[in-house]
Amino acid sequence: MIHSLLRPDLLALPGYVPGEQPRAGEAVKLNTNENPYRASDKVYEAIKAAADRGLSRYPNAMAQPFREAAAEVYGVSPEMILCGNGSDDLLTILTRSFLDRGQWLRLAKPSYILYKTLALLQGGHADEVRFLPDWTLPESFGQGFDDGRQLKLVYLPNPNSPSGTVLSKETILRFAETLPCPIVVDEAYADFAEENCIDLVKKNAKIMVLRTLSKSYALAGLRFGFLFADPAIIEQLAKMKDSYNCDAIAIAAATAAVRDQDWRQANRAKILATRRRLTERMRQLGFTVPESHANFTWNVHPDAGVSHKEIYLYLKERGWLVRYMDYGQCGDGLRISVGTDEQNDAMLDCLEKYFKK
Repeated sequence: MIHSLLRPDLLALPGYVPGEQPRAGEAVKLNTNENPYRASDKVYEAIKAAADRGLSRYPNAMAQPFREAAAEVYGVSPEMILCGNGSDDLLTILTRSFLDRGQWLRLAKPSYILYKTLALLQGGHADEVRFLPDWTLPESFGQGFDDGRQLKLVYLPNPNSPSGTVLSKETILRFAETLPCPIVVDEAYADFAEENCIDLVKKNAKIMVLRTLSKSYALAGLRFGFLFADPAIIEQLAKMKDSYNCDAIAIAAATAAVRDQDWRQANRAKILATRRRLTERMRQLGFTVPESHANFTWNVHPDAGVSHKEIYLYLKERGWLVRYMDYGQCGDGLRISVGTDEQNDAMLDCLEKYFKK
């Protein structure tokens, strides 16, 4: 009876499945790309100060304190920034704003599986363009359809997950120039890369750049994301968001976080050093590991007799939780988050025993 009241396409849709979240102490989590370190002390000071001021009044609807702080850090105007309850909130806003029923959203495959889910929830279609073996994309990724289908939005994670690879800014700008619609560059992991695309927003209004505080600021539990786009687009997207989509605690914490660039730079250096160690040891174990520009590595063993799923289960049984990902025709592999040196080294010691058994 209840099911008959719901949209048939919703009932038919498989829901988004996040990474496993074990109870505290059950496993060392190296599966959801969380930052292994505590956020800046200034963040916790800001949270306490905001709580002490009281929570009886609504927060600033546009998270203006954060917009002003981020504008200074990133060299843009506050009017170019829209804030959300995590970058997933902003992805929902973008999809609802640009994609109508029956229209098409393009995404790279394999990449963030939520993109396709959002398109289907909107009653649209997902055009999945496979990465080439070297983790570049064909030129067709930057072209519209020639059969009458309406391409309304493109999502491009850069760095990509699960591969950790990047496309050049020149490639992305070239895509934007030939696409008939906006392209959203999802830079959830860009602070761990050598460059980013924020300056491209001013070069082509079809380019938007999405960021989050979850990874490089160690605030996955806070839920705060932000989008860079042309002010005219931001003005319209703001109509689609919830009235107060960022709470007072989150705004205060996010503002303090983005102002503490010394902490971010120091944390980045630690993550990159550990990433190098993780990459080298996984290669020594025989895995193919593309150069990562994120806070994780993508690990595929070329030996057909090696089961990635079996390795995942072996590690899980011994208290190490990594992410097994199976993309069908695109293959499967293990995505391993960069933890502390001690966490990654101990996991690798355990993995070495698997290959010696």
